[in-house]
Amino acid sequence: MILFPAIDLKDGNCVRLLRGEMDAATVFNDDPAGQARAFAAAGCDWLHLVDLNGAFAGHPVNGDAVEAILGAVDVPCQLGGGIREMHQIETWLDKGLARVILGTVAVERPALVREAAAAFPGKVAVGLDARNGKVATRGWAEETEHDVVDLARSFEDAGVAAIIYTDIERDGAMQGPNVAATAALARAVSIPVIASGGVSSLADLIALRDCGAPLAGAISGRALYDGALDLGAALAALRDG
Repeated sequence: MILFPAIDLKDGNCVRLLRGEMDAATVFNDDPAGQARAFAAAGCDWLHLVDLNGAFAGHPVNGDAVEAILGAVDVPCQLGGGIREMHQIETWLDKGLARVILGTVAVERPALVREAAAAFPGKVAVGLDARNGKVATRGWAEETEHDVVDLARSFEDAGVAAIIYTDIERDGAMQGPNVAATAALARAVSIPVIASGGVSSLADLIALRDCGAPLAGAISGRALYDGALDLGAALAALRDG
């Protein structure tokens, strides 16, 4: 199981939100590229990037910070937030992103997800962010009636590389991930599932790893910045496991 350190970008800074609230942002680093280098130096295999402003604006906003990260590290990076057009997908992949994450468009324009996944095999993931099992879009500001599992299953034949599943109520709260819901989703689909939201300790990672479902990875942000989770130790534990 891969551990993805998260770099969430707001106004050019590395921040973490509490349950997706933009006015509850804590700035952890004003040098995103430097933060990326630190994570890479600790041995991570991937980085998870989110353009928070972009998620709300509907188009990329923190592009300069993302490009600085891409120029600073060699590890593959995946990016979500405000990517809602094919030309944006093409541009980011051309700039060196390993994978784009499509969230809002997975609900509003699923045909674009299919088109992009066919055009760029292995480079398109779907981000499903949920409250109480229902998908939320546009920076988690709009709740829908789409069930997470049903929406995930609708992309089974689309060729997407992964599903990033976030339990919004757990995100940034340091209360542990929703292991049961994440495992249920992973069992329901053949698409690799990456867990996000609430991973705050080594025990949380081990619980996800040993949940009995084939999880492809887990994302952690605040715990790494707060020091509650040591990245080197976590990577070693997952590799040894």
